[in-house]
Amino acid sequence: MKILAFAGSNSKQSINKKLAVYAAGLYSEAKVDVIDVNDYPLPLFSVDIEKEIGFPDAAQAFLDKINSADFIVLSLAENNASYNVGFKNLFDWASRKNKHVFQNKPMLLMATSDGKRGAQSVLEFAAQSFPRYGAVVKATFSLPSFFQNFNEEDGITNPELKNQLLDKIKESIQ
Repeated sequence: MKILAFAGSNSKQSINKKLAVYAAGLYSEAKVDVIDVNDYPLPLFSVDIEKEIGFPDAAQAFLDKINSADFIVLSLAENNASYNVGFKNLFDWASRKNKHVFQNKPMLLMATSDGKRGAQSVLEFAAQSFPRYGAVVKATFSLPSFFQNFNEEDGITNPELKNQLLDKIKESIQ
């Protein structure tokens, strides 16, 4: 199985990217392709800019990456209870070419933050809306208080939260 893992964040130190890469690595016998939103530079979406420049190659490259995957592991950053602007811009551009951005791929959808809610607002919104854009959301997971519950060497350090993620991974491949 080829997994596409990425964060819905344009932070160079994205905690969501760390979580996505960690979670993708927990799938047995999977080949993981990690991408970064920053690798797809795009102007701020508007219909005026689209008329002026057409459909950017970077947005097509993102759609091609999704197309090449069997499964998506995506962890969303939350900014003011919504998507990170870097991800939202890429998503908006991609949806102009293919409304079903996620191309009916199964997905483990996650979110984390340094707060106690673990970016649950954006996670809940995405879990409801992504299926309209071709995501087959198989499971969701929120990791609260990232810096208290995760480290680079061990991944999720809280045994209860780690077991929850492992259960979500099992659920996502059924």
